[in-house]
Amino acid sequence: MPDSTPPAAAVPTRITVREAVLNLLRAFGMTSIFGNPGSTELPLFLDFPDDFRYVLGLQEAVVVGMADGHAQATRNAAFVNLHSAAGVGHAMGNIFTAHKNRTPMVITAGQQARSILPFDPFLFSGQATELPKPYVKWSIEPARAEDVPLAIARAYYVAMTPPRGPVLVSIPADDWTVLTEPVPPRRVSTRLRPEPALIEQLGAALDRAQRPAIVIGAAVDRDAAWAEAVQLAERHNARVFAAPMSGRCGFPEDHRLFAGFLPAMRERIVEKLASHDVIFALGAPAFTYHVEGHGPHVPVGAELVQMIDDPAIAAWAPVGTAAIGSIRLGLLDLLARAAPPMREAPPPREPVVRATPPAAGERMSVTFALQTLADVRDAHSIVVEEAPSSRSAMQQHLPILHSETFYTMCSGGLGHGLPAAVGVSLAKPGARVIALIGDGSAMYAIQALWSAAQLKLPITVVVLKNRRYAALQEFGAVFGYGPGDTVAGTDLPDLDFVALAAGHGMKGVRVSQAGALRSVLADALQSSGPMLVEIDVA
Repeated sequence: MPDSTPPAAAVPTRITVREAVLNLLRAFGMTSIFGNPGSTELPLFLDFPDDFRYVLGLQEAVVVGMADGHAQATRNAAFVNLHSAAGVGHAMGNIFTAHKNRTPMVITAGQQARSILPFDPFLFSGQATELPKPYVKWSIEPARAEDVPLAIARAYYVAMTPPRGPVLVSIPADDWTVLTEPVPPRRVSTRLRPEPALIEQLGAALDRAQRPAIVIGAAVDRDAAWAEAVQLAERHNARVFAAPMSGRCGFPEDHRLFAGFLPAMRERIVEKLASHDVIFALGAPAFTYHVEGHGPHVPVGAELVQMIDDPAIAAWAPVGTAAIGSIRLGLLDLLARAAPPMREAPPPREPVVRATPPAAGERMSVTFALQTLADVRDAHSIVVEEAPSSRSAMQQHLPILHSETFYTMCSGGLGHGLPAAVGVSLAKPGARVIALIGDGSAMYAIQALWSAAQLKLPITVVVLKNRRYAALQEFGAVFGYGPGDTVAGTDLPDLDFVALAAGHGMKGVRVSQAGALRSVLADALQSSGPMLVEIDVA
């Protein structure tokens, strides 16, 4: 009689939590680990595998800034390792920026060993999952060590699902050596198509418009929709404006339909859009404001429609119809509709007047410095900007002409640009990256110079040195400061960026004479490694 006993079930292979997590990171294409290690993180790096790269930042804000730039440039989540409560606290400014940038990021934070957590041990995080809120999409400290790989997998999927953003997993130090079952990676959809009925409504609004305008935001370039945005604008002969405070460029700024940049002020936005009857906010909030305003949000009689990847942004828009989903998929659906009759082209933007060189003995202007940079740089080089008081000059004199060649922070928080340039450069080997930084901004994350130097990246750091927090001094008028009033705490004398560069292992040069600027920038843009150019500006 044959044996009817069923065969014994195969016993799953058990591996350490460390091995399971590293296997997942390989599968997700996350083999660069951005970190600043502490004691509770050391078990992760025991027998560190050769196919992984540890990218060291000398302060946690630098770590998250580098990861932000890398994630944006690769369109894949970055893996970050921070040290318990103190490390997460140091990083919070750039975690906030990653949240506003919609940057996918899996942040792990070390925690003390489980066995001593009841005794409030040194360097532990008492409320690890609450600390980064509300600026992470999800946070967890797994109940068991065996659940850490599952938590990492879920964190990745959550970070990559639009609207993308950072997540946090707190991991006790003794979890990494515990045996667990492997977690296989899964395919999870990260692009959701906007509702067809709303696409039809948006398309019909554009078709019947007499004078349409498109306001393009950061989500266009984030979703690789640059070419489709150009096609849509050309199909409708619509004027195109850049949205206020946009962290990416989604349209070529030398295009015949480009009309300029909207300010973050309600009345000024209405003024600039006054001649348009249909306004399409594409991949942009409608609208981002910086100061209190009054009156309508769009010109009286104008219709507002919106396509955005973030339901929360669609929810707070004060007027208009919003379609939610992938910008690129939505644009493809709009372009699949029958083309309307071609309308007359709008008048072109007023040409930009070139800046004049300074008179003898005068410091050069920011406009002259940026115009010179535009003249000598390759248009395909990548600009990572954090020079708030110089942004209007940059928008006039340093045009962005290609997709994925401009990054800045959507948050307004300083300390992102310099480390983000390092991350972008790591993500795009061989590309020339220009970190365009104000002197005040540079000091928020100056340690990024060391990372750039150690990694020998082709980064040109251009510091516009005006010896002040110029944006604050200029903004004082909004709050009642007169022309001669002193704005306390905004002067920055005696900063020496050439010395700071040398102290971090990087070559630096100072330019005070306008006549020398072109040749210095040309040399810096050809350097095989990083180089800092400090420009004295008025």
